[in-house]
Amino acid sequence: MIYELYYWPGIQGRGEFVRLALEEAAVEYLDVARLPKRDGMGVAAMMRLMAGAETAKPMFAPPFLKHGEVVIGQTANILHYLGPRLGLAPRAETERLWAHQLQLTIADLVNEVHDTHHPIATTLYYEEQKAPAVKRAADFRKNRLPKFLDYFEQVLNANAGRGNYMVGGRLSYVDLSVFQLLEGLRYGFPRAMSQLEPGYPGLIALHDRIAVRPRIAAYLQSKRRIAFNEDGIFRRYPELDR
Repeated sequence: MIYELYYWPGIQGRGEFVRLALEEAAVEYLDVARLPKRDGMGVAAMMRLMAGAETAKPMFAPPFLKHGEVVIGQTANILHYLGPRLGLAPRAETERLWAHQLQLTIADLVNEVHDTHHPIATTLYYEEQKAPAVKRAADFRKNRLPKFLDYFEQVLNANAGRGNYMVGGRLSYVDLSVFQLLEGLRYGFPRAMSQLEPGYPGLIALHDRIAVRPRIAAYLQSKRRIAFNEDGIFRRYPELDR
């Protein structure tokens, strides 16, 4: 069965964490909303699934994954499902739950990144909430971002005896997600990250190892990798990175 990923076609967003796992595993998948409408794909197909037209379990928002009769929403939940099937999760249940917990913590940070440019409402344009965004971003850079990075560095160091990975002794989807997280933070907050990165040698080394993995490196150079832009979660607004 081919995996079907449903996510907005013009942004990396939360869907990119799933794409990286699928690309690393070299499995066949359809990025449905990016495919032609004439083939029954495109955003319309995604909206039909969200509306519950094709499943008794309608999805609230993308990303979601369809695998045969299974339909799963929420990034961390999707990766919890994919991890064992793609060889990107530990075998022991307790370790899989630990990986899931870390992924949920990554999701918390991603949400806080989003709220730096949309601190009041997602229905308002950034320009309509720029002043509150500047204040929110300042607190994020000073307090919240270091707190999360401190934690992830601590987790990595605590696992050093088992390997240079976040969970267990081999690559997992959590490592791929940390890579994507750092990529996004470098894009959205280049000044802040240049100042912070020397304090997190383990995380930066992990990022660099992921970047040169053959399948990931090929994906990053391909047209399948959508460029960061100011419609996604990680956005570059200079006034938020002072």
